[in-house]
Amino acid sequence: MRQPWVTDRTRVDDVSADSCADYPDRASAMEVRLQAQEDEITLLKSSLADALRRIHVHDQLLPLLKQQLIAVNPGAARVLNQAYSDGCAGSRRLSSSSTSDGIHLPAAARLRRNSEKLSYPEKQRKCLDKKAASSANLLARSPSLENRAKELITSAGSPGSRRGTYSQGQSIKMFIRGRPITMYVPSNIHNYEDLKMELPSERLVLDWVYGYRGRDCRDNLFFLPTGEAVYFIACVIVLYHINKRTQRHYLKHTDCVRCLTLHPDKVRVASGQTAGMDKDGKPLQSCVHIWDSNTLVTLQQIGLGTFQRGVGSLAFSFADSGAFLSVIDDSNEHMLSVWDCTKGTKQAEIKSTNEAVFAVGFSPTDSNIIVTCGKSHVYFWTLSAGQFTKKQGIFGKYKKPKFIQCFVFGLTGDVLTGDSEGNILTWGKSAADVKTLGKGAKETFQIMRQTRAHEGSVFTLCSLQGGALLSGGGKDRKIIRWSADLAPETECEIPERLGTVRTIAVVDEGEFLVGTTRNAILRGTFSDGFVAIVQGHVDEMWGLATHPSQNIFLTCGHDRQVCLWNTEDHSMDWCITLEEYGLCADFCPSGSVVSVGLSTGRWVVLDLLTKEVLSDSTDGNEQLSVMRYSPDGSFLAVGSHDNFIYIYSVTESGRCYSRLGKCNGHSSFITHLDWSKDGKYIMSNSGDYEILYWEIGDGCKLLRNRFESKDREWASYTCVLGFHVMGVWLEGSDGTDINALCRSHSERVVAVADDFCKVHLFQYPCPKLKAPSHKYEGHGSHVTNVRFTHNDSHLLSMGGKDTCILQWRVVRGGAGSSRERLPSASSTSTSSPEPAAS
Repeated sequence: MRQPWVTDRTRVDDVSADSCADYPDRASAMEVRLQAQEDEITLLKSSLADALRRIHVHDQLLPLLKQQLIAVNPGAARVLNQAYSDGCAGSRRLSSSSTSDGIHLPAAARLRRNSEKLSYPEKQRKCLDKKAASSANLLARSPSLENRAKELITSAGSPGSRRGTYSQGQSIKMFIRGRPITMYVPSNIHNYEDLKMELPSERLVLDWVYGYRGRDCRDNLFFLPTGEAVYFIACVIVLYHINKRTQRHYLKHTDCVRCLTLHPDKVRVASGQTAGMDKDGKPLQSCVHIWDSNTLVTLQQIGLGTFQRGVGSLAFSFADSGAFLSVIDDSNEHMLSVWDCTKGTKQAEIKSTNEAVFAVGFSPTDSNIIVTCGKSHVYFWTLSAGQFTKKQGIFGKYKKPKFIQCFVFGLTGDVLTGDSEGNILTWGKSAADVKTLGKGAKETFQIMRQTRAHEGSVFTLCSLQGGALLSGGGKDRKIIRWSADLAPETECEIPERLGTVRTIAVVDEGEFLVGTTRNAILRGTFSDGFVAIVQGHVDEMWGLATHPSQNIFLTCGHDRQVCLWNTEDHSMDWCITLEEYGLCADFCPSGSVVSVGLSTGRWVVLDLLTKEVLSDSTDGNEQLSVMRYSPDGSFLAVGSHDNFIYIYSVTESGRCYSRLGKCNGHSSFITHLDWSKDGKYIMSNSGDYEILYWEIGDGCKLLRNRFESKDREWASYTCVLGFHVMGVWLEGSDGTDINALCRSHSERVVAVADDFCKVHLFQYPCPKLKAPSHKYEGHGSHVTNVRFTHNDSHLLSMGGKDTCILQWRVVRGGAGSSRERLPSASSTSTSSPEPAAS
């Protein structure tokens, strides 16, 4: 669904113990070119298929016109034949009128025989346009046949004019990437032009955020005196009260949040975001927000447009009560800058290094001393009169690790670092070695002590009162408490399924919060162990389904996890891991089972209570894109990337399946489908923007006359192409800008997930282009899916690369701008005013 020019707000450069944070510009450029070529190939295929269908319609229509014309005017047959032959004259002889033995070929066969001569679809259209012009001239000569011809065109399913009004109804055309798509107007709409599109009275309010970003971020979990854990995912910073289990949300960031730090006063918070790209490929401006965690009011907006690509690390000073903020950006040089927090002005700036930088921090006793660490380095900076001087830590006789992951300051002023070799290194000042460095050499920072701590990386270090220390390991998943002189005191291990330790926040002397690399937050103690209070997916998500009668929903994605969530207590009921990754899902109307479509053409049916696999089937060898049960649960339709829709008969409340047939007619992969309310018909969309209709009871028969389906009622509406949702498309859309949509069960509104990180809410139906909508932000990547809960009380939206699930509460009425960031439902999140002037 995503387009080559759409850049995920989620950074691609996952920085872990064995990876580099450099931005893969060249690889990205090649991916863009490859995707553009694939899009062009898809367009050419769809145009060719469309041309074949249109020529086939012409071949069927001409004999009928000829018969009608002869019936009125027997001498008109010669005129008709001449008009037909003139229509293709001068079009590079695209359709030769006869074979060597004089037998006339159908137009479709002639087109196939000569298709190798075509370079662009426009050449096909020229011939078709000339045919149409010739037919129009013929009808002009015989006005009495005009109405009959229009009826024949309508019954044959041929696209009408841009706003043609036929004797049996109307048709409207919309264009995607230059391709016309005909929409037939239902009979109950007598004047399409008089329809008025208005904003829906319903609105969305952010209710809950599922997930945490720990897989590629560090030092991003803090505990506030209010009893709240503060962390981020996508564009939302979450304040989660760990006892009351409520959330507040800071929503002022316009792109993915990348880093977070807490002020010494334990109230103010600084957060930095990535820059990202707009849809035209232009870089967006990044900044740092300083805000009040009690009121959620933005106090300062620092460095707007200064930080290239975004903000990677930041830290408040301590010696002067947090008067300054140090920032490392994500540019190639990883610029280090110091800012006055009150005035919002830059005090100094310098190029740091071309290597990845993981952390920055002020000395607790001197705000002029700053430490940074990252790939194979630790730097000690001194700021004097607005100028930086740098000293590099010298490893000497010790092996230089690949990564210095983290650091803290000891009570004596020494710096302790954790590295990818599993060691804690103690750094201190040392007199210069005059023999080696020569006279005049200044003091250096060298390793005073090496302490073996973990197998694999030391991802985090956390200081405790009295000089004690906590360390979190990668490979061994251990949390170890160390005394002030680095003697191990106690340890515990977190469950493997929850990942490795990424960061630690202290609740009190005995209780801790742990952020993990599998996007979970744990709470616990050394004696009682740790349990997950926040969980989420760890890779791109596409599959989303809501239960037909309960407040639960299911998600699946590229991490091969299938998760069942509860919308009332905001928890994960269960999670299983499959052999392949899931892309789509749907609950059986009985509510006891759910089917999940996988990436290999395989699909499984799971029991909700036991998590047992009740059925395991395979259709084709390409990924499945949609699963949809009929309203009464007697059929299951499986849409595949092999262009087929497989139909199964369902018995025993969704526990038994038998293949009934398959729908064969699409010329590209299936993207969306819906059942009619009577369970007899299917409407489907494909990757080349087709809208087809099928009669299931009659052997999965393709309905050639789409005009006859204009008044059919649909049990659900998730197809992105159709008359009733035509207005959700922006002018100039290329067909993949909308990834998913969902009509509410009340049929009042339709929610849309787009490729630009937005969730839209339109009135339903919205059949006119440029229909107004409420727009909501929060996701940091393309939004892959949206679904309403069974009673329309909530809407679920799912991000792609941001691994974020947002739960929106649906409210009626209310004033305010459709673009405003609305408050949250639980512990009501406050939408902050504009940053205060300095």
